[in-house]
Amino acid sequence: MAKQKTQYVCQECGYSTPRWAGRCDSCGAWNTFVEERTAGSSAKRARREPTAAIQPITAIDSTKEFRLLTGMAELDRVLGGGIVPGSVTLLGGDPGIGKSTLMMQLCRSIASSEEMPGTVLYISGEESARQLKMRAERLNALSDNFLVTAETSVEQVTANAEDLKPALVVVDSIQTMQREDLDSTPGSVAQLRESTAALLQMAKTSNTPVIIIGHVTKEGFIAGPRVLEHMVDTVLQFEGDSHHTYRIVRCVKNRFGSTNEIGIFEMTATGMREVSNPSEVFLSGRSHDIAGSCVCPIIEGTRALLIEVQSLVTESNYGTPQRTVTGIDGRRHSLLLAVLEKRYGLRLGQFDVFTNIAGGVKVDETAADLAIAMAVISSTKDIPIDFRTAIIGELGLGGEVRSVSNIEKRISEAEKLGFTRILIPAGNIKETRKRGIQIKECDTLSSAMDGIFPF
Repeated sequence: MAKQKTQYVCQECGYSTPRWAGRCDSCGAWNTFVEERTAGSSAKRARREPTAAIQPITAIDSTKEFRLLTGMAELDRVLGGGIVPGSVTLLGGDPGIGKSTLMMQLCRSIASSEEMPGTVLYISGEESARQLKMRAERLNALSDNFLVTAETSVEQVTANAEDLKPALVVVDSIQTMQREDLDSTPGSVAQLRESTAALLQMAKTSNTPVIIIGHVTKEGFIAGPRVLEHMVDTVLQFEGDSHHTYRIVRCVKNRFGSTNEIGIFEMTATGMREVSNPSEVFLSGRSHDIAGSCVCPIIEGTRALLIEVQSLVTESNYGTPQRTVTGIDGRRHSLLLAVLEKRYGLRLGQFDVFTNIAGGVKVDETAADLAIAMAVISSTKDIPIDFRTAIIGELGLGGEVRSVSNIEKRISEAEKLGFTRILIPAGNIKETRKRGIQIKECDTLSSAMDGIFPF
């Protein structure tokens, strides 16, 4: 009989120790250790025969894999063209952002598909079957191929999936699932790890795709150990703000496609609606001839988006001026303000600077540096930037404007939405071709200023 061992596991990072401690040595969190029992064995493990055949990689069939279409072009793009059979996808997001709504709409699309309808199994550990039907009625997702059950036992979930052989299994959520052979409570590190492992084994052996919904912590990370993200094939992050109707599905890991792809949806009373032209939506509320407003083409995955950068510079009423940003990295923003003070002579020591990316979009790439700088200068001087001008470029510490990638995609998106002029780095001018939009180049901050504010 296996000997029972006791260990203490951090519920934030999964670090284990034989003794309880108030503070985790790995992640630094306080009061996160929970006692868990594990089965150990002193007997030597017998050598097992390999269950999978060993063969040269050249002998493996490379036929293109069939993908299950979700019926939503935005979600298919994020997944790399659809759901791969046998894959496990982890979807994380804040409470109430619409994870369950999006998954129920996905199940409705597959269950009622005219081309290739399939049975979908939706497993909920948080809602009863009656509650699931109420939501399905609101989303018009009623179908005989849409099967639901309120279950928290992983053994029962895998048994149902193996018996029904559905086209897709959705588990909502992994924090409510538990294995009956473990003593720990649902949501603990051991339960999360072992439950995900059981679902992963079921998906690979039966070739059934599984989508797992996961909660997030207050820091915005998926709850549980990071090993969950390493175990699954695809990790999707559902982002958004309760004050905005738009939601972004961002791919941060994908073994079957490119990462950093995004899909944009709008939350409505009848569910999630796809946004086919996000650039037009993000710029729809833009005002004409307002100082501090600038348009910048950014790249998200394989698509180009036009975003509006807003900046407000005003006299400070405090001893220390405020630096508040939304949608961009605060440290990068401080660096750009330092460049403006050193290389351009813009004195901001007595001014509060507020910078915002309209629409709730988060910008990670440095290609928006020049647009942010121009918006700050525009607000400081109270001189509006031309309404039909887009700006793109990375700003170096010496005040130089550096080249950016995918310049043709950025220019095409700006031209498509009716912009008449675009300011780009001089290093990218050889990559452009003649277009209807006027292309102006700049190599320094001063030349960019001359191109935007010629007077």
